[in-house]
Amino acid sequence: MVNKMILDCQNICKSFGVDDILKNISFHLEDKEKMAIVGINGAGKTTLIKIIIGEEPADSGQVIISKDRTIGYLSQHQDMNFNDTVYNVMLDVMKPIIQLSEKIRELELAMKDLEGDELANILETYNRYTHEFEYKNGYAYESELTGVLKGLGFAREDFDRHANTLSGGQKTRLALGRLLLLKPDIIILDEPTNHLDMESISWLEGFLAAYQGSVIIVSHDRYFLDKIVTKVVELDNGESHVYNGNYSYYAEKRFEIRANMMKAYLNQQAEIKHQEEVITKLKQFNREKSIKRAESREKALDKIDRLEKPTEVNSEMHIVLEPSVLSGDDVLTIRGLSKSFADNTLFTDLDMDIKRGEHVALIGGNGTGKTTILKMINRLLAKDAGTIVLGSRVQIGYYDQEHQVLNMSNTIFDEISDAYPELTNTRIRNVLAAFLFTGDDVFKRIGDLSGGERGRVSLAKLMLSEANFLILDEPTNHLDIVSKEILENAIKNYTGTVLYVSHDRYFINQTASRIIELKDKNLHNYIGNYDYYESHRNYDTGTPSGFSSVSGHTVSEKNTSDSEAKLTWQENKARQAALRKKANELKKLEDKIEKLENNIAEIDEQFSLPENATNSSLLNELTSKRNALQSELDEAYEKWEEMSE
Repeated sequence: MVNKMILDCQNICKSFGVDDILKNISFHLEDKEKMAIVGINGAGKTTLIKIIIGEEPADSGQVIISKDRTIGYLSQHQDMNFNDTVYNVMLDVMKPIIQLSEKIRELELAMKDLEGDELANILETYNRYTHEFEYKNGYAYESELTGVLKGLGFAREDFDRHANTLSGGQKTRLALGRLLLLKPDIIILDEPTNHLDMESISWLEGFLAAYQGSVIIVSHDRYFLDKIVTKVVELDNGESHVYNGNYSYYAEKRFEIRANMMKAYLNQQAEIKHQEEVITKLKQFNREKSIKRAESREKALDKIDRLEKPTEVNSEMHIVLEPSVLSGDDVLTIRGLSKSFADNTLFTDLDMDIKRGEHVALIGGNGTGKTTILKMINRLLAKDAGTIVLGSRVQIGYYDQEHQVLNMSNTIFDEISDAYPELTNTRIRNVLAAFLFTGDDVFKRIGDLSGGERGRVSLAKLMLSEANFLILDEPTNHLDIVSKEILENAIKNYTGTVLYVSHDRYFINQTASRIIELKDKNLHNYIGNYDYYESHRNYDTGTPSGFSSVSGHTVSEKNTSDSEAKLTWQENKARQAALRKKANELKKLEDKIEKLENNIAEIDEQFSLPENATNSSLLNELTSKRNALQSELDEAYEKWEEMSE
């Protein structure tokens, strides 16, 4: 059965001033389809969503929504004022079902005293109402409401709380719950996982995957997208590209396409440069035939449809993390760690061991104490009991999500300079340029930066630290997908030890060799990445005991890889040798052309000497020589042009 198209975006264009944000964006959404809109920060994702829901007009193009279809939208930032309890705010969404239930009860009472045609008429209405009530899951609406609240992380004791006492994140979750209960034909969610813990995200994944309507998601949570979407619309340089698959399929295809686009662009640039060099040389030959050929090549060059440089696969930001000193094998040993805040006991008697080279993700629900553990390791917070011992030669590099290690009154430049006074101005500027701070950007105050910009400054400091034990608290917060991929590659290639807290499951899956879950005030150990944890957590509690060595390659894989690398090196060496040989031959030919041109010029000078004007024998001899040289020169020109191709 072919699904029906319910949303069609046709050639959507939008500019702000001279900036073209969206250029001829086209895609469609089918009934029950789950789709993601992705792109770097500033690509126009939220603008496109606002155009779809009618909050923002498009400059041109149109959005076509099927008749009688409803859209529900949850934005990132909302002004929410719910003047009731949490439960009643959700119950308000169920008013149509409640009213329908009341009408059914009224009809049931009325039917007791009726008969004949009147009863038949009311019975018809009653049947219609009860069918609608069943279709809308009316008999289970209370359990559905409760299930959504619990799934989004609200405990039973939260149900009677006044909604205006909730935090901003909790209000966003409440708004999401209302939207899910409304069940519009199209749900549009802008960063829905920002205020959810892992359990709630997992619940939302299941809900949306089974949702009978269509879903459009804007999210940086790649693991979340992988679980739900079957289509990805990428916004890049204002243009749209559609991929029919989940996020992993999109990421793989995008890399292939970008690599091919970059290869085509670089090949064309090399060809253009080569043609320009040939044209210059032909003009230098300064003969009528060569000049005509140069002009012909110039015309052909002007007609080339020049390719735009594609967005870099890994942007311009490059992070290289490398420890300067090798630590001992035992990097961190924790015994009997306890911490409470007033009456709230986070945990007691925790043990943890981390060995050199491990990449450990510390995960768990909100408020369980993950960040507290990191702060105690960094001695930013006092422990109640227990011991925290760092191994020999361990040097910590710390990245905190609140950026407390940054001085808000400093400029970006001074922040780096103060931390590393031995660095030259040029070195500081080069490092900051690697993190996209160029020109006068380096003199911006830390306090005036966005969360993502502060994150990049913290990462720059981390890179310079040359630490061998990185401790990271939510390092991917505020980073766009491209920046996350850059950080992932840096962590994957880092030879030191890493301990981090993160809710980004895709990041964990890419970078963790071990997962420690803080749950029910205890630590549970899993040797593997997030996929391994997902497949084992329901029936394997694990043990918080030390280190297990995990090798990423078998011997045969390594041998194959080595032989392939050797073959590639040999092929490359042979190709380079052939190119050098050709370049030498071309140089010899150019030297020959220059010598022939000089010889012809010398003969032409002898032609012009007055004493030779009447010497017919000499003139005949010079003419014969010149013709021979000219013929040889013409052949050399032809061969040069042929070899230059």
